[in-house]
Amino acid sequence: MDLTLARIGAPRGLRGDLRLDVRTDSPRDRLAAGTVLRTAPAEAGPLTVTSLRQEGGSWYVRFAEVTDRTAAEALTGVALVGPPSEAEEDAWYPHELVGLAAVLEDGTEVGRVEGLEHLPAHDVLVVRERTGERSLVPFVRAIVPVVDVPGGRVVLDPPGGLLAQPAVDEDVDDDDGLDGDGPDDAGETDER
Repeated sequence: MDLTLARIGAPRGLRGDLRLDVRTDSPRDRLAAGTVLRTAPAEAGPLTVTSLRQEGGSWYVRFAEVTDRTAAEALTGVALVGPPSEAEEDAWYPHELVGLAAVLEDGTEVGRVEGLEHLPAHDVLVVRERTGERSLVPFVRAIVPVVDVPGGRVVLDPPGGLLAQPAVDEDVDDDDGLDGDGPDDAGETDER
C-alpha cells in the first residue's frame, strides 16, 4: 500500500505551479525533480516533478504534464502517493490504525480508533470513545506519543477537553455539595 506524500492545493501563478500540503518528513527526497509520482485518483497521474521549492513556509511543485493554470486547477485535491521509505519510521497505513485501542498514559482505555482523516492542518485520529462519542484527536507526537500496532494500541496524552469523557475515574462521587460554573458542568473541571 502507498502512503500519501502530499496533497495538491491551489495553483499559483499562470505557469502551473501548485502549492503542496506535504505529508512526508523528507519532501526534498520524496518529491525531487525527476521523480515520477502515482496519484489518487490514479487517472490524474502519473505526474513527473520538474521543480520543487519552499517559499515562506509553503512548498510549491511543478509537473512536466502541467503546462498552464487550467491544467493545474484540475489537480487541486489530488494526492501524490508512494511506498513508505525507511526514513519515514513514523508512518502507518490507515488500515493499520483502525481498531487499535486508544488508551491514556496510565493505561485507561478510552475507546477505539475508527479511522484517520486528513485535515488541512494535520491528520487526526477518529476515536470512538467508550461513551459512544466520536472525537478527533490530532495525530501529532505531543498528543499521540505511542503508536504500537503490534500491541494493538495508541497512547494518548490529550489536553483537557479534547476527549468527550473526562480523564478521571468514573466511580468518583460528584455529589460534593459544590456548584459548578453553570448548569452543564456535570462534574467537569478545568483543573487536574
